[in-house]
Amino acid sequence: MSQDFVLTAFPRDDQGRGASRRLRREERKIPAIIYGGHKDATPISIWHNDLKKALENEAFYSRVLTIELNGEKESVILKDLQRHPYKPLLSHADFQRVNKDEEIFVHVPLHLVNEETAPAIKTFGGVAFRLMTQVEVACLPENLPEFIEIDLFDVEMDGIVHMSELKLPEGVRIPALQHGAEHDQAIVTINKPKGVKSDTVEDEEEGEDK
Repeated sequence: MSQDFVLTAFPRDDQGRGASRRLRREERKIPAIIYGGHKDATPISIWHNDLKKALENEAFYSRVLTIELNGEKESVILKDLQRHPYKPLLSHADFQRVNKDEEIFVHVPLHLVNEETAPAIKTFGGVAFRLMTQVEVACLPENLPEFIEIDLFDVEMDGIVHMSELKLPEGVRIPALQHGAEHDQAIVTINKPKGVKSDTVEDEEEGEDK
């Protein structure tokens, strides 16, 4: 069952580095902003630990979220997140308003399935090498997938899965593919581990020795 994410936000009147620093140190909140949706940008603050805990769930990054501010609810998506360069702390967050009738652009996680049972891996000793862990999709908010699965069962040794081969839910598209074949990036490949020859290479060498 999909989880609903709700964050409580507070108005942020004082802005600037000094105000943001006090917000983080004294109130344990982080500065953030809500923009888009044909409205003015709204500076807000959010409890640091609430946001940090929500971020532990992968779905938070690819889900329409709810922000409660002054008794009203805003539907948003997370567009940018800044972290402290070396401490496990968040620094700033950007949220974009969502309109149910307007397309949104979101990076969605890619999940591998049948990795343990794929013949190229289980039988022939191949390893799945991930070249991308997420892909940007465009869709209406109601069609936004939590993740996209890549079935490795039929991928052969030295096979490559490209973006154009992804099975997308109805109403979902990959914007990059509209820019031509050169943007059809490889997502995952199955190969022998480094230093181990594939069966194809071994067969060719055996043929040369005969």
